[in-house]
Amino acid sequence: MTLKSRIIGCGLYVPERVLTNEDLEGMVDTSDEWITTRTGIKERRIVSGERAVELATGAARMALKEAGLKPKDVELVVVGTVTPDNIFPSTACLVQAELGMKSGIPAFDVAAACSGFLYALDVADRYIKTGAVKTALVIGVDVFSRIIDWKDRATCVLFGDGAGAVVLRQTRGKSGILSSHIHSDGRYWEMLYTPGALNESPFEKKSPHKPFLKMKGNETFRMAVKTMGEAIKEAMKKNRLSPKNIALVIPHQANIRIINAIKDRLGMDTARVFSNIERYGNTSSASIPIALYEALHSGRIKRGDVILLVAFGGGFTWGATVLRW
Repeated sequence: MTLKSRIIGCGLYVPERVLTNEDLEGMVDTSDEWITTRTGIKERRIVSGERAVELATGAARMALKEAGLKPKDVELVVVGTVTPDNIFPSTACLVQAELGMKSGIPAFDVAAACSGFLYALDVADRYIKTGAVKTALVIGVDVFSRIIDWKDRATCVLFGDGAGAVVLRQTRGKSGILSSHIHSDGRYWEMLYTPGALNESPFEKKSPHKPFLKMKGNETFRMAVKTMGEAIKEAMKKNRLSPKNIALVIPHQANIRIINAIKDRLGMDTARVFSNIERYGNTSSASIPIALYEALHSGRIKRGDVILLVAFGGGFTWGATVLRW
């Protein structure tokens, strides 16, 4: 029987500080009604000095505990993030050190913006399927509050901070990741990006750009719906699935209108499309693993269910993963 990787533990970690829509009303020209209607978000979590590695490590500890494993059991660490604490070393290396994992194992970051977790999951899945490792830790973490212009109401209302993690274990059973499909198209990078935050070299002309996230909202919305829809179709075709075979769709939590558009395209009822955007906002690469944890622990996922994960992010990047729980 073909080797597969199965999720045996999930975890999340979000900052304690809650930033509500009412709080934002005192910071920028907006309102709770305006934000809720356009995004579905009511509040989000924001760091108060915590580093990305702290969030990632917190989620990893929870996932390992749920899996019944110790840090030294992990043979690979892959972290999806575009907001690391340092240019280098990678967040994955810092997590390795913080948790006291074995030295010598591969640990590295993947930068695919909001698709980061699915990219990292795809990499770890391939390591396991080739037999290179048997146990992997996959984390999605982002601290977007550090790259947001808090005077720009078009973007500052959307994002929050957080981390989510899963432990993958090699298996030969029916459960596990059935297929993974990741894509990118760099031609559209200017629709969603953040300028470089490096100090200027004395040999270069100074850049007029500040390191704040830039987004063309309408264009990004259309591309997100289109590409996520295509990724879902690709994944269903690969596994000979129809919407009725999917127990739960867990989409990237970017905007409730995008989530609803995906639901409508699939012809699925609300009960089979998971959303927690109201409480967390868009946590970028952390959104899917956070949602996965909450879906699992609220009874929305049971053994044998077919789950579809789908994401879209700056790059543009996008992808879908199908797994049987």
